[in-house]
Formats: sequence, structure tokens, C-alpha cells
Amino acid sequence: MVAFTSSSAMVMSLWGWLWLLYCLHVPGSVWGLDGGGEGACRLIAKPVSGSVYQAGDVVIGGLFPIHVEAPLPEQEFRSIKGNSTCTIFKQRAYRWLQTMIFAVEEINRDPALLPNLTLGFLASDTCRSEGTTLGAALAMVTGKETSVVETDCGTTPEVPVIIGDARSTASIVVAQTLGPFDLPMVSYLATCTCLSDNWKYPSFFRTVPSDAFQARGMAKLLRLQRWVWVGLVSEDDDYGKFGVQLLLQELQGSGVPSKRKIRHIVDTIRGSTARVVVAFVGFTGHSGALMEEVVRQNITDKQWIASEAWVTYSTIASPKNMPSLAGTIGFALKKADIPGLGPFLTRLHPDGDYQKSDPFLRELWEEMFGCSLGVDLSVTLSSRQCTGSEVIREGESQYADVFQLRASYNVYKAVYAIAYAIQDMMACRPGDGVFNGGQCPDIRKLQPSQIVHYLRGVNFSTPVGESFHFDINGDPPASYDIINWHVTPEGTAEFVQVGHFLSSEGSDDQFHIDMDKVVWGGGSGNEVPVSVCSADCPPGTRHAVQKGRPVCCFDCLSCAEGEISNTTGSVECIRCPERFWSNPDRTACIPQLVDFLSYSDTMGVILSVISVSGATLTAGALATFLYHRHTALVKANNSELSFLLLLSLKLCFLCALVFIGQPKPWTCMLRHTLFGISFVFCISCLLSRTVVVLVAFRATLPGENLMRYFSPTQQRMGISLCTLIQVLICVLWLALAPPRPAERGDREGRGPRVVLECEVGSVVGFSLVLGYIGLLASLCLLLAFLARKLPDNFNEAKFITFSMLIFCAVWISFIPAYVSSPGKYTVAVEIFAILASSFGLLFCLFAPKCYIILLRPERNTKKHMMSK
Repeated sequence: MVAFTSSSAMVMSLWGWLWLLYCLHVPGSVWGLDGGGEGACRLIAKPVSGSVYQAGDVVIGGLFPIHVEAPLPEQEFRSIKGNSTCTIFKQRAYRWLQTMIFAVEEINRDPALLPNLTLGFLASDTCRSEGTTLGAALAMVTGKETSVVETDCGTTPEVPVIIGDARSTASIVVAQTLGPFDLPMVSYLATCTCLSDNWKYPSFFRTVPSDAFQARGMAKLLRLQRWVWVGLVSEDDDYGKFGVQLLLQELQGSGVPSKRKIRHIVDTIRGSTARVVVAFVGFTGHSGALMEEVVRQNITDKQWIASEAWVTYSTIASPKNMPSLAGTIGFALKKADIPGLGPFLTRLHPDGDYQKSDPFLRELWEEMFGCSLGVDLSVTLSSRQCTGSEVIREGESQYADVFQLRASYNVYKAVYAIAYAIQDMMACRPGDGVFNGGQCPDIRKLQPSQIVHYLRGVNFSTPVGESFHFDINGDPPASYDIINWHVTPEGTAEFVQVGHFLSSEGSDDQFHIDMDKVVWGGGSGNEVPVSVCSADCPPGTRHAVQKGRPVCCFDCLSCAEGEISNTTGSVECIRCPERFWSNPDRTACIPQLVDFLSYSDTMGVILSVISVSGATLTAGALATFLYHRHTALVKANNSELSFLLLLSLKLCFLCALVFIGQPKPWTCMLRHTLFGISFVFCISCLLSRTVVVLVAFRATLPGENLMRYFSPTQQRMGISLCTLIQVLICVLWLALAPPRPAERGDREGRGPRVVLECEVGSVVGFSLVLGYIGLLASLCLLLAFLARKLPDNFNEAKFITFSMLIFCAVWISFIPAYVSSPGKYTVAVEIFAILASSFGLLFCLFAPKCYIILLRPERNTKKHMMSK
């Protein structure tokens, strides 16, 4: 069969099956009509890759990438390309092939497993090419006969089951081609999670875990070490793409890359701030070329996370790479010791019959010992002739390395899974079978679909004691060893197991890593490398994602007032509960400070002293008037009204003290009612005096005696009536919506301090109280203004006018100051207005009189009073 590129894989695979089933003549095909006889198909080309064959009752196929570079295909299909061979021999893959042969021979020797039935094998080289892999697979199922008659076309394939391939991309191509014919494949190293799709690949099985489990384990490792800023490098094929995609989900062009592309990748790695690099790359030239460039650029500050494909690949872990790759940690397939495999691998020798049946032995020998088995020395790898005395020893080469049997163990399990499936077929009793009304499979003519059915149900223990089965998707339970690269004193790499990861669908993951055994890379030694885009925000701040960058790149913003973050790396701030506020560092919620105008505050002390001083001065004025009540000045100023006015002023001064101190329900009701009634009482007295003065000097008509309507009794009744109206307003206010203590913060009731104050309860009630005071004050001011031209010695009106101007100016200024003052200063403004207006009344009305009584007694006579 001809080799072809992956882009034409589906077309060519379809042709291959047309050739197999119908024997049609297609130009350029590898099968053609035999010119010597009608109805016969003749093989006119052989696969490029070599193969190893052993006959048996059931022949198991095997696909192994013994070489990693296939010859270029014939693109024009005009001729058959001859003498094409694959190049770059890989000892590791050849060990896998020998492990398959070892397992087949071990099963054939076991009297308890498949008695009276001999397994055979047909193992082919895939050359790590999709086209060559598919060609080898089709050659297996069509057989090796040179020509077949028409009646043989479409019958039981030569190989009913295939072990392979090692690569996910090639396995996808073969599975898509052979899947419609139910021909089973059991891969030992294809890990792409896409192959777990049971609907697309119903006959695909594997003994290697899906990358979904490895990605899950890697995500656990990254989270455990708090590595949030990580570089990802993947191979440009299905294995790398799906692996990285799965890893990104767990956290949230094909072909060999050119040197320029690899150099660009490594330049990106070197320039990145990420100190941890996850590499989802294969075990062939791609990963080697990448690491060579890393070493060439002397990148030694990175911690490498390896996928299972290269974490135990000794070629990459060479001494020259250790300065850059020491401390690499990754997930490796579970290791097992297969008894007897070591002697079996070292049995080979080119002098026996092995070389005749095995086309790969010569290359193995020449590469391993650096000599030539051929006669023409000009085309050999070395000018030295092999002596025949060379001996393969365990552990001295990749081929004979039996200390890291991982992929080899998967090949071993694949052979046993097929053997146990056939064993279950042989145990079938006629009438109890699952095919065609209870029929059992014919072991001598196995159909691929029958093997698929029994593979799904296998459940056995391998000779090394491991339990094995396939799940509904054809995947095995995941079991990984966590491997760490230690550097020996000789400078070589030692693969040290530091943990394990077990996972399967429907069960909890088991992840364990011994941190004491881990040696970290990137020059960190025993310290876990720190790989972050942005350092964790300290307590008191939160993350703010940088626009257009990943979520792990952020700025640190301080928490707002009233919010805290008490842990490092907080994504958001927490709002403090009621009655609590954030401390200055925004790291803890502390109780809010209860604030009110107290007697211990400086302002409270000052206002208290002023209030008491005002009350004392008023009491002094009252005592002075009381002591000199028989003098002309006191009598002329209506002593009874003066006493009432001084008493009300004293109440006005003292009511300011009720505004100081912690608000309580009774103090809140008392302060506003006492304030309102005291001032109305005071202004009512002043209004009554103003009316009396005005009436006394305006009654100019003879016989007019208006004063009889303003006798002391009527004056007292007027004062009482005006005051009673305010009392009724206050009673209704207290009954319907009384003032009450309340808390108010700096911002919508919240702040570092909670201010205790008295809410007015009813704005209407508070407005009526102030409005009634303002109404009486305005009326008093108007009457005093009308009486401003009375005789000087009796010009009481001018002092009333001046005092009311001060009173009105103070309370008009009070309104905007009261509204705009914060916290406890609102109360201070109200107290200031009370004291200022009270002092204005006291000084304007009584200071001049006390001056005459105390300092100018000669003027306190009736003669002097009547002189004008």
C-alpha cells in the first residue's frame, strides 16, 4: 500500500475498504484485477513499514512507532515509489513491540488462560505518520497474501483486533476508518480525551488513562502550590491541543515545528513573568527540540510541569539539560515490574534466527553498540564491524531499561485484556450467547464486533496483581505516579516518585504528594517557586482585574469605608455589620463610637458654663429688681411683667442644659417642649409689655380710658393664653409623634461614629413650635417699631425693638446652620441659638435698667423720670 499524508487519510482509507470489500479497480490503488484470472485481486504494492509476524489461532495486530520519520509519499500517484524506508530508530518503541511478543508467549505458556488456543501477532512499524499508520492497519486486516479470489473479499479479516497506536492523532485516523466495521483497537499510549467519545469511536479502547484525568491532577498540583500565573506549551497535534484545553477547563496547524517557531516559543517562555511552565508535548523530536532551545538560551529560572509523555523520557533528562530542567515534576503512567521481561529483552542476538524474522534487530544492534552488521561500510553508521560478542544488558540502554516500565506495562495489559476477552468467549455456553438467538462466537473465525462486546466486559487481575477493567467509554481507571527529577552527584537525572494520583469516573480523586521529597526547579531548591502575575493583595485591599488581561493579573485597591478584607488575596471586601465600622487599615470591623454632645466634651463644657452664666445673670437681675421693687424705675417698668420676663429668660437659659448629654426618650421630649414653651412665655411677656407701653402713650382723646382693658389681670390672662396655645401644640406633638433618640452616621446612617441625637418625630409639630415663636416675635417687633418715638425716659420700645431684631436674626441664621451641621454639632447650633437670643433679650432689656439701679441711683427717682 502507498503512504499518504494525513490530509488525504479519510479519502484513502475509504478507497482501501472499497478495495477490500468489492475488489474494484481504481487507478493508482494498491489492489488491481489480476490479469491471469477473472475475479481475483492482486497486491501490487506493499506497506512501507516493516513488520514482525507469528502465526496463531487468533492473530493480534500491533502498531508501534519504531521509526519516527516516514518517507515522503508519492503525491502525483503516477508511479509506485520503491525502496522507501522509515528512518530515526527509537529503542523505546521497539521495547514496546517486544513487550507485546513477551505477553503473547507468556499467555501461550499459561495452561489456565486460553487452553487449546494459540495467540499469534502481527506487529508493524507506523513510522509516526498518520498515513503510514493507517496503511499498516489496513495491511493487517486485508492480510499478506499476494492475491485473493473474489469469494475471499470481505470475509473475516486476518487480524480481528489491533493494539495501538501510540499517538492520539494517528489513533483517531485509524479509529475513524476501522470504527464503522467494528474492528476493535486497544491503544497503549493515545491519551486524547476526544477518544473517550463512545458514539464516535465505539470500538476504541485503551489501557492508558485519558488526558482528562491528567489535566485534573495537574490542576490540583497547581492549586496546591498556589501557582496562578502559568505558561502552557503544547504540541501542535490532538494530544497537545486537547490536553491544554482540558487543563484550562480544569483551571477555567499540524506538523513538525520549525526552528524559528521553536525559538519564538522559547523567547516567549524566557520573557514571561510566569515561573511555572506546563509542557503538554510528546516524547519524540518536538519535545527534544524545545528543550534543546531552552538549554541553548540558558533558561534556568523556570519550574517545568511535564505530561506523562516525557516526564520519564531519559533522552530529554540528559545531563546537559539538567541546569534548565532539574526539579521538573510531572505525572507519569503507573510503573510496574513485569517478571521475566528483562531476560526476554536481552535474549536477542543477530546470529540467531531473530534477524531473519525481525527486520528491526539489525538497526537496534547497530545503534546500541555503534558498530555495523553489514558488508558495505560506506552506508553504515560506523566503520567498526560488530564482533558478535556484544551482549545486551538490563538498564544499559533505553531498550533494556526495565526500571521505568510504564508504556510497556500498558502494552502488556492490552494483550491480557484481549486474551481475557477471548477467554470469556470460550466460556460461552451454546444457547446462552448474546449473538443471533443465543449463539456463541466461533473462536476460529472471530468477528471484530464480537471482540468489541467481550472487551467491554473484561475484569481481571494482571500477573503483577493489578485489577483492570474498561469503563463505558473504553477508558481504564486512572493511576499516575508523580515524578520529580533529582540530580545525582554525577550530574544525571534520577526519576524519584514523590506522590500519586488515582482517579476514575464516579469516584473521588486521591491526590497525595510528599513535599519533603520534592526538589523544586528554577533555582528554588527546597522553596516552592512563586509563579503569579500579581502578588496577592494584603489585608485591607481587594483584587481589581486589569482590563484585557487574565483574571490572575490584577491591581490592589483599598477597601471602601465600612468594608474590610482580613485575609491575603481577597477578591472582594466584606461590608461590616450593623453597629460596626472598619478600622483605619480596613482589616477588621470595630464597634462604632457612640457620639453625642456630652458634658465631658469641650464644647459641652463651654455651652454649659455659658448657660449657667446666663441663668446666673438673670437671677441677679431678678434679685436686683426684687430688692429695688419700690423704686421709681422698677415701678415704671411694670414690676410684675419684669419679674415674669426674667423668670422666663432664666428658663430659656436653663433649657439649653437639657440639650447636652446622652439623648433619652424623656430628655428628647423635654428639651423641645421646654424650649418652645419657655420662649413663648418670654415673648408673650415682652409682647404684653410692648402693648401696654404703646396703649398708654397712644391714648390721646379726652376721656378715653383704654388702660382699663390692659390691667394686670388682663395682661396675665393674655400671657397665659399665648403660652397655652404653645402648650397645646406641644401636647399634640408628644401624643402623635414625639421626639425620640435616634442614631445617625456620617453616611446614610453608617460611619466610624454613630451620632445619638433626638429626632423631631414630627416635622410638622416642630415647625409649628418654631413658627408660633416666630409669629409672636414678629408681632412684638412690629409693635415695638410703632412705639419707637415715645419719650426717652419711657422709651422701652426701642430696647424691645433692638432685642427682637437680635432674636429674629439669630433664629433666621439658625435654620441653614442647623441643616448643614454634621453630627453632634447640630445640637450645638441649636443651643447656641437659644443662648444667643436669650442673652440678646437679657442685655437689651435689663442691662440699662440694672446700670441705673446699681450705678446711677440719682436717676432712679420719680422727679427724674418725669422730667421729660
